[in-house]
Amino acid sequence: MANAHPGNAHPDDNRLEKDFSHQGINGNISGNSSGYNDANGDPLTRLRTAGSVNISPELFEKLYLSPESRVKGELRKTFGNPTPIALVGFLLSLTPLSCDLMGWRGAGGNGAASTGVFFFFGGMLMILGSIGEWIIGNTFPFVVFGTFGAFWATFGATLVPWFNAYGAYVTDPTVAATWMGNPGNPAGLEVPAFNASFAFFLVFMGMICLVFLICSLRTNIVFFVIFFTLVCAFGCLAGAYFNFALVYENATNAAAATRAGRLVVAGGAFTFMTSLAGWYIFFAIMLASLDFPLQVPVGDLSTMIKGASERVNGGSKV
Repeated sequence: MANAHPGNAHPDDNRLEKDFSHQGINGNISGNSSGYNDANGDPLTRLRTAGSVNISPELFEKLYLSPESRVKGELRKTFGNPTPIALVGFLLSLTPLSCDLMGWRGAGGNGAASTGVFFFFGGMLMILGSIGEWIIGNTFPFVVFGTFGAFWATFGATLVPWFNAYGAYVTDPTVAATWMGNPGNPAGLEVPAFNASFAFFLVFMGMICLVFLICSLRTNIVFFVIFFTLVCAFGCLAGAYFNFALVYENATNAAAATRAGRLVVAGGAFTFMTSLAGWYIFFAIMLASLDFPLQVPVGDLSTMIKGASERVNGGSKV
């Protein structure tokens, strides 16, 4: 073999997987000036990930959940893809919560058993993924992951008594005295004002998901399904908390109690559909990241719905 002895090695032979300068636009070999056969070369040079080669717009959109855009520098080739780790945080927070909301196997409590998961998977991993997307210049996933990272941290904090999110609504001195002035008085969970206030938070989370839904028309069908089901889920859960407020205002309001229970289950069903779509796209990204021979389609929309700059320039990207 030409590379059997170090003294005969071409200077380029020491390059690692991040530099495949002799490959074509879709990762195919277009030349081999190093004088060796890839099939028999150093295993390091044959270990290629999708981030190591020039990739098609469809593959870029699958890996990064965003149409390809020009950014200065080579950061996308220098750093790993942050998208999968953010999805892990999202899925390991949302999937158990969905089961809690639907009451499977006796689960419940609005996910209180997963408070730590909301902070360290949902919050931390999604914010780290958001920072990673920001570094490599992917604006849309940066905003999405940052938004949901903050959402999970906020939701987790609401469940922690120390933050006194619901305890602050206990204004009756007699009821407050039973908790001896400590934060997180659980009586606040049954105060109409707390439930109505929390419902408004869910309403506006649904609104921002609607914006993401429209933007996702430039990504892929699976991502679109994720935001569509999230809009429905936040709508159902907001309605549930508005109805809980009516119940705690008037304990004899049986109709509101029934509606609230059904809306919680419906919200859990929608978030479970979100989770299924999320697991699917996570699987697709992991396969594509390793250039696995089995590829899973995600329904790319980035080439079907042309960007404004592409239309101005006759279909060519700027």
